[in-house]
Amino acid sequence: MDGTSEVLRQVRAALEREPRVNLHQYPLKVNLDADGAVIVEGELANIAAKKLALEAAAAVPGVAAVIDRLRVAPATRMTDGAIRDHLRDALCEELAFENCGISVSSRGVAQMVRRRNSLGFIEASVDNAMVTLNGQVGSFSHKCLAGALVWWVPGARDVINGLEVVPRQDEGDNEIAEAVDLVLAKDPLVNADRMRVKTENSVVTLEGLAANEKESEMAEMDAWCVLGVNRVINRLEIE
Repeated sequence: MDGTSEVLRQVRAALEREPRVNLHQYPLKVNLDADGAVIVEGELANIAAKKLALEAAAAVPGVAAVIDRLRVAPATRMTDGAIRDHLRDALCEELAFENCGISVSSRGVAQMVRRRNSLGFIEASVDNAMVTLNGQVGSFSHKCLAGALVWWVPGARDVINGLEVVPRQDEGDNEIAEAVDLVLAKDPLVNADRMRVKTENSVVTLEGLAANEKESEMAEMDAWCVLGVNRVINRLEIE
């Protein structure tokens, strides 16, 4: 077995060992590109499985880079236009972005919802249920919140968050914890007041109380949605 085949075998084995990836239900394609980067392609159950799959592939010895072509199975199949409209409404109704310019587009047709200004702007485009965010926002937490709003649209399958934070801000553990706190606070299905967030080396630990398993799962998925989060440890207690 040559080196290339061995690397691919180890990547597949690493994916097989991660139970949340669940290759039996969600088979993935694993290949190498011309430069030797590992390409992971397919559909997974949720953002947690996607991040864990990428982390598992990247941790295999001999893997220099991982190309992400993973998508998340949508809770509801929606057209690009429906995803655009849902996201437009979510961005416009979010008070954190009330001073931001907002434009949304799908299939190359753009809608200027709120004119671009010096306080920030968000440009969202939808293509095959994948949302790309560009523009400028005032903090890392706001960048993460915009990404979470995308993930909360039932038909969204992935988000590429290219928002620039101006002025530039570090993205360390403290900033990740603040972003998770904000996203939890904005989720109407979660009572963030009863939850605590700890972050160390990009690993988020959730502690406190949840009313039921559903709320606990929602809080955990919210944490996974935040940029920079590599793993979530859910220690929420169910009342």
